[in-house]
Amino acid sequence: LLAGCVQRVAGGAIDAATVRLLTRNGCEVVLPEGAGCCGALAHHLGAGGRALSAAAANLAAWRAEADGAGLDAVVVNASGCGVMVKDYGHLFRADPERAEAAARVSARAADIAEFLARIGAPSPSARAPRRLRIAYHSACALQHGQNLRDEPAALLRRAGFEVVEPRDAHLCCGSAGAYNVLQPEIAEALGAGKAAALDALAPDAVAAGNLGCILQIAARTARPVVHTVELLDWADGGPEPAALAGAGGGRN
Repeated sequence: LLAGCVQRVAGGAIDAATVRLLTRNGCEVVLPEGAGCCGALAHHLGAGGRALSAAAANLAAWRAEADGAGLDAVVVNASGCGVMVKDYGHLFRADPERAEAAARVSARAADIAEFLARIGAPSPSARAPRRLRIAYHSACALQHGQNLRDEPAALLRRAGFEVVEPRDAHLCCGSAGAYNVLQPEIAEALGAGKAAALDALAPDAVAAGNLGCILQIAARTARPVVHTVELLDWADGGPEPAALAGAGGGRN
């Protein structure tokens, strides 16, 4: 599991839910020593050297794990990071020392929703404790960057949630890595538009697969915003996401 950097501080519950859900469904989850930032934000800012250094540290950590106990997948639960990790093979294609390892990592990389769908988890018997109405926001890095459009919403529906999606679901929420810092006015307009489109669905909560999107939308809506994996973990026997306390009233 890529624990990342920003998410460790601003979304630790996401990693905890991911570990619980994967472990409960037969996976041994490891966070290899030395793995950290995927390098995406530095890459967005044009700081190629810093981005490659961060990526190289991850490659070294994951290669050591693969050469030791073995490694079947590199699971990423922040879609922006997932795009970056899946691009490692391209980024290191001309590096004779890292090209092969980078290509293997890219081939093994999977978004958490993609991986859960692959292994058939959560089980069909998993059911949401309350039938909440969930507005699903498809992060750009998932639907455009990784071509994963349907898997997260399908997993939520199978777990017993009512899932609705906003108009113009293809549009960005305005977070977009460092874009919200570099282009704050446009990012604010995108964020306000996305929050309004989600609110119009009258959901009990909003779900997304990327921390940047979660923070961007949560700042512009009064509705709870959670990661998709937090809902799936809850449906599979994990704790209720803290943001959902009282959401949905008595609906069942």
